[in-house]
Amino acid sequence: MVGQENIPTRLTRAAAKRCSAMEASNSQPQPQSKKKRVALSELPDLSNAVNFRTGAVQSKRRKTRSEKKEQDLGLEKSSCKEIKVSSITDSWIDGGEVQDPQMVAEYASDIYQYLRSMEVEPKRRPLSNYMETVQVDLTANMREVLIDWLVDVAEEYKLLSDTLYLTVSYIDRFLSYKAISRKRLQLLGVSSMLIASKYEEITPCNVKDLCYITANTYDKQEVVSMEGDVLEFLKFEMGNPTVRTFLQRFIEAGQGDSKSPNSELAFLVHYLAELSLIDYGCIKFVPSVVAASAVYLARFTIDPKNHPWNEKLEKCTGYKVKELKECVHALLELQLNKKCSSLVAVRDKYKEHKFKCVSTLLPRPEIPSFFFDKLEEQT
Repeated sequence: MVGQENIPTRLTRAAAKRCSAMEASNSQPQPQSKKKRVALSELPDLSNAVNFRTGAVQSKRRKTRSEKKEQDLGLEKSSCKEIKVSSITDSWIDGGEVQDPQMVAEYASDIYQYLRSMEVEPKRRPLSNYMETVQVDLTANMREVLIDWLVDVAEEYKLLSDTLYLTVSYIDRFLSYKAISRKRLQLLGVSSMLIASKYEEITPCNVKDLCYITANTYDKQEVVSMEGDVLEFLKFEMGNPTVRTFLQRFIEAGQGDSKSPNSELAFLVHYLAELSLIDYGCIKFVPSVVAASAVYLARFTIDPKNHPWNEKLEKCTGYKVKELKECVHALLELQLNKKCSSLVAVRDKYKEHKFKCVSTLLPRPEIPSFFFDKLEEQT
């Protein structure tokens, strides 16, 4: 850093003082992190997977896009929401949203249809059975342990949810066509997260940090080399619709006519959606189906006496209730802890009070069959 004597005279005294303070802080030794590093080179069976959840290295808090906007605007976190225009449909936009240029109401239907067509393109979809047909040295359990660990890493580094979802998308798509050894699976995970953070974050992950959290199992060159392999496989097309792309607008449709947002419902939908990232069996569902099913199950969990689906949700998502049945039951098994029970990163994350402890909410063990009947039959 340039010394204070070299600071241009046009800078204010306050600016010069800040520069000096930064020099002093940089010269002080950094406290040693108490968090353990994790090496997944010898991936265990699912029954032992919990031993690998020791967290990521302590790092300086990175501010997310929404947090930086809130700071600039002087807003509290709860009063500012990041607007996602990627999944708006003109069939349920109200008058207020038409007046809001950020909601791009005149383009909403075209945007939504484009995303729905994009999410089913073969090049953007992983194979639903790649563990059985492509991979030789990997199992579904190993993949689930890796994703569970990456949830911890994303939470530790305060990465956007979009980054986590893209990371998992890259991993599954790469593994659908490229066989790798189990010793390189964690390398694929951190390299995919590096790419996703460069695409989504203002401040991407640092390569040295990613090496450190793997207990230096891999060096910088290995991470960069794998990054290149993934980018080459993706043909540098890093954008892709994920479950997160559709969540916000589906949640708003699921809020009903309430003037005040139901934050518990919103957090519960996000929790169920992140659980789907862990389960290898959920790969076969396209992102919009998972997002719609998460809204359905969240509404059923909170209000089990009333039908979770309605005409507004059907128009917004484009799905009839019977089309969600298989995915809803898959998410229900995850929510009831019948699958991936040893993998607790997502559950622990949503046990926190800032998420209203939604992972402790349990639905009825069975959903009435008539809740999957056509809406017109619910009379």
